[in-house]
Amino acid sequence: MTANGKVYLLGAGPGNIDYLTVRGQQVLQQADCLIYDALVDQRLLSQLPAACEAIQVGKRGGQPSTPQTDINRLLVNHCQQGKQVVRLKSGDPFIFGRAAGEIQALKAANCTFEVIPGVSSALAAPLLSAIPLTDPVLSHGFGVFTAHNLQNLDWPTLANLETLVLLMGGRHLGDICHQLQVHGRHGDTPIVVIQWASQPQQRLWQGTLLNIAQLTRGEKLSPCIIVIGEVIRLREFLVPPTFVDTMVNRGLNNKTILVTRATGQSSEFTTLLNHQGATVIDMPALEIRPPSSWTDLDQALERLSTFDWLILTSANAVNFFLDRLLVKQYDLRQLAHLKLAVVGKKTANVLTERGFRADFIPPHYVADSLIERFPVSLKGLKILFPRVETGGRDVLVKECVAQGAMVAEVAAYESGCPQAMTAGATVALQQRQVDVVTFASSKTVRHFKQLMLGRFGESWLDYLEGVAIASIGPQTTKTCLEDLGRIDIEATTYTLDGLTEVLVQWAAHE
Repeated sequence: MTANGKVYLLGAGPGNIDYLTVRGQQVLQQADCLIYDALVDQRLLSQLPAACEAIQVGKRGGQPSTPQTDINRLLVNHCQQGKQVVRLKSGDPFIFGRAAGEIQALKAANCTFEVIPGVSSALAAPLLSAIPLTDPVLSHGFGVFTAHNLQNLDWPTLANLETLVLLMGGRHLGDICHQLQVHGRHGDTPIVVIQWASQPQQRLWQGTLLNIAQLTRGEKLSPCIIVIGEVIRLREFLVPPTFVDTMVNRGLNNKTILVTRATGQSSEFTTLLNHQGATVIDMPALEIRPPSSWTDLDQALERLSTFDWLILTSANAVNFFLDRLLVKQYDLRQLAHLKLAVVGKKTANVLTERGFRADFIPPHYVADSLIERFPVSLKGLKILFPRVETGGRDVLVKECVAQGAMVAEVAAYESGCPQAMTAGATVALQQRQVDVVTFASSKTVRHFKQLMLGRFGESWLDYLEGVAIASIGPQTTKTCLEDLGRIDIEATTYTLDGLTEVLVQWAAHE
């Protein structure tokens, strides 16, 4: 917290975190307090410092929301406490965002503020659905209106616009189509309804003013953008091959998945889940850092020529080991005589990215399989095993030694527990938004429990009621049973692809 408070009125964009501005990311990362609308992407909360207070104030059509006077009071009070306050609004703050009233309240209280633009869904939703709002022939301009109160709209004028964009109109779709036709718009005029624009669960219905109400009958359309005009006919020529069209039922649609992972590491798992339609909330449950001492690894590097095999059981082990070689100015060609064994598909991929090829990868991607399927006799082999400093399993070393190998087990990195749970994960669990929590290692399970205890106290298990627990494999499952008391989903192929596959199967059975 800084001595002087300030309020940032920030546009979150159409919803997906991918469309947040760089400036927006900067202010989120320094926020002491977040006051946010209901429609913003929960993943935006992952940008917040762990100590940031997150306050949801609703603003969701057709549902209870915090009165605007209360929101104004919250902004002023937190700013006067010297906090950096982010008022996070969906879309752009100045497009149907009620920012003017909030600014007036801040000015009256002598609070410093800054307005940061966002990408409005009125512009982004058509673009992401391959609909240009202007065209040299079909659309010389467009109008954007809110359909919150139809009586306030000048229907003769709207009916004459070449292209019309309506926000907050899902509950009034039939009336909108009726009013446009009554005032001269032809019933064959194309119309598109875009729901959850930019989000993994985006859906799209395309029809005409005559039939769109029938096409969407029984559907809950909010939140949606409605686009009306001949320019929609260009969509069939512009839609990209990767576009996921209207009724494609991706396996994890409407599922929110909390992914435990290492701090600062991008998650390919998140990408896999997003492609299946899931909303993903990342929760850092590991901090990867150097070991407490490099001494043992450095001494092992000095006698690198004496080893026969190098065993690497994680991507972190690959990176820290090779990085240390470079820091100590060793020639990587000194590894040429070593045979390389790795555990895990991701470990092998990272090794390949660093310019090396594994000589042996066990078929089941677990350490136990490495021993069972080792391609040569272990008797008499000298093995270098760079690994995590504390908390790793001992079975691999014990089995190698039992079969006559000499193993130099050295610390290459350490993994610890973050200081606190992120605001995004906290809010999602508090508001019962999470359907599944996933774990890809035993340590993430233990640290998740530690973080939950620190945040929610002895009642922490209450926040997992109705939440499925998913594990990447047998050892992680064992830890889930020990620390969480149950397991609901386990991958049969012990990879992130395998875990994604069983999550889709689980969702289908639900």
